[in-house]
Amino acid sequence: MKTYLAKPEELNRKWYVVNADGKTLGRLAARVANVLRGKHLPTFTPNVDCGDHVVIINAEKVHLTAGKLRSKVYIHHTGYPGGLKKVKADALHARRPTELLRRAITGMLPKTSLGKQMARKLKVYAGPEHPHTAQRPESLVI
Repeated sequence: MKTYLAKPEELNRKWYVVNADGKTLGRLAARVANVLRGKHLPTFTPNVDCGDHVVIINAEKVHLTAGKLRSKVYIHHTGYPGGLKKVKADALHARRPTELLRRAITGMLPKTSLGKQMARKLKVYAGPEHPHTAQRPESLVI
């Protein structure tokens, strides 16, 4: 029996829409990361981007558990001396409500060029409207 290896030209990508209203951030991010990577498919191949497109709506209504909204800190460095930047989750959520979900999901993807390619298939919107109705996305229940 031969092992099946997916080829990029053979893939048939689907579009899914996810409503994040009332969902927990980590659980939602883990499920969406699996769909973006393609691990939900029987034809999953680790070295090929065989995942589907995901559109997330109502990202501003996602919640964090155990007081993480007030205590969680996101840290990054600008690359310059003294360039360590820290922002709390509630400040980030107030300024850019889609960024919490985007950071959680991309953090669960591979840290390679393949992971960046998978992250480009993620579309996050703060409200209930999205411009991807022409792709006829299916609803993904989480």
